[in-house]
Amino acid sequence: MAPPPPQHERNQEATCYVGDLETNVDETLLWELMLQAGPVVNVFIPKDKLTNTHMGFGFVEFRDEEDADYAIKIMNMIKLFGKPIRVNKASRDKKTLDVGANLFIGNLDPDVDEKLLYDTFSAFGVVISTRIMRDPDTGNSRGFGFVSFDDFGAADAALESMNGQYLCNRSITVSYAIKKDSAADRHGSAAERLLAMNNPTGKAQPNQFFAAGPMGAAPPPPMQAPPPPMQAPPPPMQAPPPPFQGGAPPPFMPPMGAPPMPPMGVPPPMAPPPQ
Repeated sequence: MAPPPPQHERNQEATCYVGDLETNVDETLLWELMLQAGPVVNVFIPKDKLTNTHMGFGFVEFRDEEDADYAIKIMNMIKLFGKPIRVNKASRDKKTLDVGANLFIGNLDPDVDEKLLYDTFSAFGVVISTRIMRDPDTGNSRGFGFVSFDDFGAADAALESMNGQYLCNRSITVSYAIKKDSAADRHGSAAERLLAMNNPTGKAQPNQFFAAGPMGAAPPPPMQAPPPPMQAPPPPMQAPPPPFQGGAPPPFMPPMGAPPMPPMGVPPPMAPPPQ
């Protein structure tokens, strides 16, 4: 089933941006892939008017926003023709979020991927995006990539802490990335920092693309310490013997086998005289 042409008003909140597409990915293939996440309304891959080849990205509109969020969760960084694709919200304004806190990460091991970069550098702040530069033919890592933060404080901390550290048995290099429109100027300049301070855009939401749980889920409550073990109660005190009834001591009972004692005031019988 061929996707319909993009002739209606697109719902930006239910639309995903899909980047890093191979040249042989067309709209029909992208449509069938994204159907795994939910009902698709429209797929659009812009093409160059002269060469009629697409520029490596496209847009997928789902029926509702929940389907788009689910597609971001399960489709981001899956490999299509051996190359990981990027899936995020089309409504995200990258120019607004990109304050220039972008780091270049070099000397990467071939096994380092975008998720490992995200997991490693998220310790320093909110990571907006991670990217590994790959060979267009094989999809293998070229040994370097980029990490973008939402503020310079996080990027400075990551630069100071991670430059020269080992990641997958290789000592990585970390520095501010060179600007796209310049051959020598790097991000992190005083002008960029001043612009970021004077033009706050609000804190960006953390990158949820690699989260294990559902997006927006609240973190589990902290575990409470177990109660202290109960101590054994002291043994109960034995009750005192009951008092004598009537206030008088009990009558004396002679031991068994002993001769009976004569009554009080009566002398004992005289023994007969010897013969």
